[in-house]
Amino acid sequence: MGRRAAALAGVLAFALTGGCILWSLQENKTHTRTLFAMDTVMLFTAQGPQAPEALEEALAEVRRLDALLSAQSPGSEISRLNDGGRAPVSEDTARLLKAAAEIGAETGGLYDCTVYPLMELWGFPTKAYRIPQAEEIAALLPLVDGAQIRVTDDGAALGEGQRIDLGGIAKGYASARVMEIFRARGVQSAMVTLGGNVQTLGERPEGGGWRIGVQDPLGGEACPAVIEAKDVAVVTSGGYQRYFEEDGKRYIHILDPRTGAPAESDLLSATVVSPDGTLADALSTAVFVMGLEDAAAYWRTHEGFELVLIAEDGTVYVTEGLERAVQAPAGRTVLRKE
Repeated sequence: MGRRAAALAGVLAFALTGGCILWSLQENKTHTRTLFAMDTVMLFTAQGPQAPEALEEALAEVRRLDALLSAQSPGSEISRLNDGGRAPVSEDTARLLKAAAEIGAETGGLYDCTVYPLMELWGFPTKAYRIPQAEEIAALLPLVDGAQIRVTDDGAALGEGQRIDLGGIAKGYASARVMEIFRARGVQSAMVTLGGNVQTLGERPEGGGWRIGVQDPLGGEACPAVIEAKDVAVVTSGGYQRYFEEDGKRYIHILDPRTGAPAESDLLSATVVSPDGTLADALSTAVFVMGLEDAAAYWRTHEGFELVLIAEDGTVYVTEGLERAVQAPAGRTVLRKE
């Protein structure tokens, strides 16, 4: 079985047997599609008279966005921008570049799409992993500055020597676009899963919110937290998802833009719940890098999202906006604004 086929079979089994995405199908009422794009297996489900047409349109849109935004595809707009330092870009790419810059500024640079040269240095895009020398990291750190990205009517431009990767925000943008398509087609009940990203529309076909489980970052079968979600995106970031090990030490794929090295967070995972899929995607990375104390402080001074945080000792922290929407079998600690 090939890589895509194996991954697809895994997601189908995972979704249909419960796993940590807790929903069920109603035969002849709910329609599903699967797709491999943006380097992950995706699952789409929708209910309604125009659901089949909506799903085909959604899949076409995700394929289109993947072709525009992939830093690893030679013909994409992002690749042309990386190669030339400036390039004409579509409305979607321009919108996403602006969002990346805005979220980067809001998080003090803890989400930064210009960290890509350092990701390449560590070998994460190609899986040719290596531990760079300190001098190599120091040479590239000055390139990490999202504030240098410029978007004008003529296109986009990067700072000298910069390269970008929108992989930390593109799936959130794609899921938001899918929801726009569903709404335009009159779909009132839907869910999409794009790797670690989930976005929901309305309620489950059976009634009630979609039940989205947060994966156990330590590899257990049970979900440490289950979120009842309606009309929101649920996006999780954690060091357990992609990493390599050398001499008994784990090196995770989430880099701290301040150091150019894998983030040393006291969180095992960070989940952001927000109506804005683009924000949830980028913010989940930044919140993970922040760590527990700074993430809680950031949430207290910003609006538009809630958090489920799993600390190193396994404690589940839930912000007060999710207090009634989250079940945690082993208990949880509620973070409050005051």
